[in-house]
Amino acid sequence: MSRSKQPQPPPPPAPVAQPPLRPKPGRTALILLLDIAAPIVLFYVLRGFGLSNLPALLLSAVLPGLSTVIQVVRSRHFDSLAAMMTGATVLTALSALISGNPRFLLAKDGWITGIYGIWLLATTRSNPPVVMMFARPLLEGRIGPDGESWDYLWKHLPGFRRVWRTASVIWGVATILDGVVRFVMAYSLPVNVVPALNGAQYAVLFVLLQVVTNVYYFRAGMYDPRSELYAPIRSADSDPHVSERVDRA
Repeated sequence: MSRSKQPQPPPPPAPVAQPPLRPKPGRTALILLLDIAAPIVLFYVLRGFGLSNLPALLLSAVLPGLSTVIQVVRSRHFDSLAAMMTGATVLTALSALISGNPRFLLAKDGWITGIYGIWLLATTRSNPPVVMMFARPLLEGRIGPDGESWDYLWKHLPGFRRVWRTASVIWGVATILDGVVRFVMAYSLPVNVVPALNGAQYAVLFVLLQVVTNVYYFRAGMYDPRSELYAPIRSADSDPHVSERVDRA
């Protein structure tokens, strides 16, 4: 007598891929506040208590390094760029301590923004560039004919890729020039004036770059779902043969 086969249980469902975590704009703003505004405020508070320029600059330079350590401990992720910038701060602090010249520390903002600009230029050919990853939490779902995923737009639209590579060059070159201006200010202006000007310059740089890049995005057609930028995916939606070719691209 043959045994009847027992029904096999269905296989477990495949795990659903989770989307990558993206930085929250509020948290990013808080980190920038700690790294930029807090050292400036601390410098002038210490000067108000009678400390001379060099000790006040050395103590205020500690805050960005602490911020980096806290981020690494909380995220358990080593950020090579943050480590490079922290290393630049430590080296300039040691140079200022050995030489007794506070202008070494004032010049660190120029070195750091210059390094950041070089990093942006170096990632221009990345897939995708870093500038796109910064903008993604704010703009994804708000542009394109149907609010498509940026992964889809990046894969299927050469014009979309060109926009972000050009934006990387704009941000990289502007940030390097900003570093040069900071370096000149550090060695030509009164020491007490430079920290406040450095802080104001960050705001000016950010606003200027936002204006320039958004004008470029507008002219490139990124904000217009009917622009030529999105023509390949509009054609794919209307023609199944084109759709097949786009999906294979």
